[in-house]
Amino acid sequence: MKRFGSRTAEKKLPPGMQGDGAARPVDAPGTADMAEMSFLEHLEELRWALIRGLGGILVATLVAVFFREWIIENILLGPKKPDFFMYKLFGIEAKEFVLQNRTITGQFFADIGTIVAVGAVLGSPLFVYSLWKFIEPGLYPHEKEGMRFASVFATVFFMLGIAFGYLVITPLALQFFAGYQISPEIENEFDINKYFSMVTFWSLGVGILFELPVVIYFLAKLGIATPAVLRRIRKYAIIVTLVLAAFFTPPDPISQILVALPLMLLYELSIYLAAVVERQRARALKKALE
Repeated sequence: MKRFGSRTAEKKLPPGMQGDGAARPVDAPGTADMAEMSFLEHLEELRWALIRGLGGILVATLVAVFFREWIIENILLGPKKPDFFMYKLFGIEAKEFVLQNRTITGQFFADIGTIVAVGAVLGSPLFVYSLWKFIEPGLYPHEKEGMRFASVFATVFFMLGIAFGYLVITPLALQFFAGYQISPEIENEFDINKYFSMVTFWSLGVGILFELPVVIYFLAKLGIATPAVLRRIRKYAIIVTLVLAAFFTPPDPISQILVALPLMLLYELSIYLAAVVERQRARALKKALE
């Protein structure tokens, strides 16, 4: 089977034309190969790209299995401990709370879920890289540069968001709920499955929110998001940011502000990126008209 992006058995195409008759420079990377490959061959390449990406996640999961005890003790249960380093950084006297297993399979699924979540996070850059290698041969040089920037940008901000959610939101939220009582007669003892799901939700959820500049970048590339539009709807963006912050944090103003402020900074960064894309489009149009 002919691999995507290989240079063997290239067809002789008319100058400046693809196999389907569409005008395109013959020296564009991957042009001849894309013309030769059928739809089913593209699907086959996509299948192998997904297999390689998922294989990377599987390898990362196996590594997580090897370090399973350390991950559970120091990452999953880290924010539960009163001596967690972020409490000292915040100057918080942390309240200790009890974790309970109330179902037969509770600890088993908490164990498996932790390993899978850590493996998915560690393996996600390999998955993105595999998809990037699939689409790279069909792009022009300037398109490659933009996609390479976007993929690295997306990975970095996703990891930053996870770190922010785990190190900032999670400990503050846990301490809020650990100290919240409607009556002294009721003790706070958390179920292990609920504890795991909330730690995952706060960490991965904020990681997804931190992808805002990447989304705006692609919308700007498509001409949908412009700096003028983004500045005009800034007041609505503030409202949406506060709603999202309230959704991902406990109902206390400090945690909500801690999430809302980075999101607003990311929104301002998105406006800057949209302005950069707009200037690039204007320069490309001017050069084409000359």
